[in-house]
Amino acid sequence: MSIQPDNDGLFTRIRRIFAVLGFLYLGAVILLTIPWIQSHILYMNALKLPWNAHFDAPERHGLAPGKTANIKIQTADNHTLGAWFILSDTIYHGMSFPPPPSAAELHISEAVTQRPTVLFFHGNAATRALSMRVRLYSGFTSRLNANVLAIDYRGFGDSPGTPTEDGLSMDARAAWDWLIAQGASPEDVLIVGHSLGTAVASRLSVGLSEDGVKFKGTVLMSPFSSLYTLVDTYNIFGVFPVMLPINMIPRAAGIYKSFLVHKFDTLSVISKLKVPILILHAEDDWDISHTHSDALFDALLEPLSPSHLRSTKKRESPY
Repeated sequence: MSIQPDNDGLFTRIRRIFAVLGFLYLGAVILLTIPWIQSHILYMNALKLPWNAHFDAPERHGLAPGKTANIKIQTADNHTLGAWFILSDTIYHGMSFPPPPSAAELHISEAVTQRPTVLFFHGNAATRALSMRVRLYSGFTSRLNANVLAIDYRGFGDSPGTPTEDGLSMDARAAWDWLIAQGASPEDVLIVGHSLGTAVASRLSVGLSEDGVKFKGTVLMSPFSSLYTLVDTYNIFGVFPVMLPINMIPRAAGIYKSFLVHKFDTLSVISKLKVPILILHAEDDWDISHTHSDALFDALLEPLSPSHLRSTKKRESPY
């Protein structure tokens, strides 16, 4: 006697699974229209990795003893930012060893006048003490022989407050102003941003360019063109396109994205930069697609295209 497989039961279970996944997706989509939840998903500043970070003891996170000053920076709207200033290898190796705990603070003015400085803006989640970021600082101070100023935005690390797009911009300007107040020359400051930090770095760089400030340049590591377009290309765990089901419904994607309260629109401003710019992006980046860097690169080239130059000359010509 043969037993027939229960195909109807199998298909029923599969339909139930897809129905549950569909309801979960719909619930997540609805929740993401709420600004408070949007902000927490975007910034992820509640993930204060590493947990129980010792900001006042940077050597416990892999930096050389006495090489880093744990400092506080005041913003224009009275927020206090936690930050690290890491000395370049040239300055650090010129100090007596072992250096006292406050050695780095005593050498900040000397460091910014003798060596270039990287003003670093990190991405979302975690803090300036994250091991991946510490490795970047070490590379900048050794390979580039530059100082590094790394801040935690408001709401991140030991910086109180709530992050917002304008708030992060004010934090970036406060960090810049602090460097200049210590004696740094704008021509010796390189602005570097990673992931979310590329939008912060771009906005600061454009603002300085519009003010006529000549600084060393801007580096964007894994940038996105805007939050609006990032939603279109974002894949959950690099596999599932988050907007795929919504895009199947006519005009639904546009309506849904109208609920986005953050813009971070680097694409619309990047052509205003008046300094050298470097864009770095891995082609296999599953978090932020390299197509965003392609779009930014094209926007930088557009003013130099023959068609754009011809149209500019035509507008300027009296005939």
